[in-house]
Amino acid sequence: MPIKKIEAGAPATQSADLVADNIAQLRALFPELVTEGKAGAPAINVDVLKAMVGDATVTDVDEKYGLNWHGKRAARQLALTPSTGTLRPCPEDSVDWDTTQNLMIEGDNLEVLRLLQKSYAGKVKLIYIDPPYNTGKDFVYPDNFHDSIQNYMELTGQVESGRKISSNTEASGRFHTDWLNMIYPRLKIAHSLMRDDGTLFVSIDDGELKGLRCICDEIFGEENFIATVIWEKSYAPRNNAPNFSVSHEYVVVYAKNADSIQVARLDASSEQLARYQNKDNDPRGDWKAGDMTVSLVSGQRGRTYQLTGKGANLYPITTPSGRTVTPPAGRCWVYSEERFQQLAVENRVWWGAGGDNVPSLKRFLGEIEGGQVPQTIWKYDEVGHTQEATKDLKELFSEEKEASFPTPKPIRLISRILDLCTNNLEGDIVLDFFAGSGTTAHAVFQANAQDGGNRRFILVQLPEPLAQPIGEMLSISDVTRERVRRAAGKIRNSGISTSADFGFRAFKLDSSNLNAWSPRRDDLAQSLFDHLDHIVANRSDDDVLYELLLKLGLDLCVPIQSKRIAGKNVQSIGGGVLLACLDEQITVADAEPLALGIVGWHRAQQTAGEATCVFRDSAFENDVAKTNLAAILEQHGIAKVRSL
Repeated sequence: MPIKKIEAGAPATQSADLVADNIAQLRALFPELVTEGKAGAPAINVDVLKAMVGDATVTDVDEKYGLNWHGKRAARQLALTPSTGTLRPCPEDSVDWDTTQNLMIEGDNLEVLRLLQKSYAGKVKLIYIDPPYNTGKDFVYPDNFHDSIQNYMELTGQVESGRKISSNTEASGRFHTDWLNMIYPRLKIAHSLMRDDGTLFVSIDDGELKGLRCICDEIFGEENFIATVIWEKSYAPRNNAPNFSVSHEYVVVYAKNADSIQVARLDASSEQLARYQNKDNDPRGDWKAGDMTVSLVSGQRGRTYQLTGKGANLYPITTPSGRTVTPPAGRCWVYSEERFQQLAVENRVWWGAGGDNVPSLKRFLGEIEGGQVPQTIWKYDEVGHTQEATKDLKELFSEEKEASFPTPKPIRLISRILDLCTNNLEGDIVLDFFAGSGTTAHAVFQANAQDGGNRRFILVQLPEPLAQPIGEMLSISDVTRERVRRAAGKIRNSGISTSADFGFRAFKLDSSNLNAWSPRRDDLAQSLFDHLDHIVANRSDDDVLYELLLKLGLDLCVPIQSKRIAGKNVQSIGGGVLLACLDEQITVADAEPLALGIVGWHRAQQTAGEATCVFRDSAFENDVAKTNLAAILEQHGIAKVRSL
């Protein structure tokens, strides 16, 4: 069996092709939908699709409810475009490389999210992001997505003639459009990475709240909207504000599947506990009064009230003092008359100290032992504020007096989100692809140290230059990595006894390690010579190995073992799921002992499922060496043999 060569540009060198996957799924369900498009490529017959769903129209340009903007179709296409890039490992920038399960990735988050699709699709439990708020100053975006990897290199100064990173000023005439085009494809891919019981939390302000809601309704489904939380971000008014001093921001919450999520209850705060008293010495303990009326137009989903006709909840009630009361104008009683009488018999109704008030319901403290349902207003004294966030950061960078970072989030805010939507002992993956100063990683470290959890994080941050360097840190991604290092050290040195994972593996986005065929017309002979080795010059075996992990859909923190076999270095990834020998020379004499040694090691590992074995194509002395090695591997059950 010949070894199948993996060429640059082949499907195996790219991230998941969502377009092809979608077409395959449609073809499986409705074969008649798929037809032949340009150059023989598969296409969808829209007229057939409409007929199958009972739509009598024959065009797809009709107006419909939703948000539309210039570039939306291109933004949708960006989310579906496979990536040919890779993530290069940076052990020198990492902490506990060999043992950690956490990731810190430097690069454009759109490209990185594409690359993560094969390895992490359907695995992320929680996504928290704090994207640019589109103030005209803080929004960095690539100007041209024609070649996203090349564009990224130019933006970050890794190649000459670099394009400037620009702010989205209102003078551009595309203020909201540019932001929508930026966020849409990222959220689209993020949706595919989430578990069925996963949740998304997005920090935002009034500027793009409505656009964000519309986009999320489209991507996640309006039925999966959970809440818009109001976060009280400051505790003091700004008297120099032109009209109103803005004291809040929002955290928009969506679920992958609202029926599958379970939001945790919160422990009652001291302020909430103080509201519970026992004014009538009830043997059941402390209680607080709750309203027994509701608006005639109720905003509570899934609950209806009898408002008119026989049995309507508009009946009169006589108080113990003899006064007759009815619901206030525009409201009705929550309970039917029969249910109200039962509550009164059970001493669950409070009439006031004089027995003359409109009735209210006694809610006992003992009934919330399971915790409080989280409310949609988060106060600064509960989850922190912007000044606290700045203080948290400056404490870690105390020796850098010039240290400053725009709009960090407080650790307590992210900790609240972790408490609500992650399980401390299930290895939940937390993704933040606008990592900023690294607050999410800090909060994960802290949560794991406190409750013995094993949550994991994946951070992604663009190496956007800092307005002012902080020590040797020149970019935001430098700050992210350093903040995560220092946060881990601070918690380790705090005296907490824990075996939590305080490390991270660092990676950087780059172009593929595989040489794409790009001949120079003025020197074709030299082009052929340069293409003899399909691995890009100056790329290490580890660079190639981790690209293989990405393209084969393996976790970037999967265990890797090395062994010398027949004088060659062989690596086993994931207990033998992937076997790689990237030595630069394999002779005819090497082929048999190398193949048999790999077979023996593979059997010893008792690998579950099919294994893939990869070699460097230019390493083989000749076709005889390649053919013999492949034949021996196939005879012993390793049929997937590839070369680079």
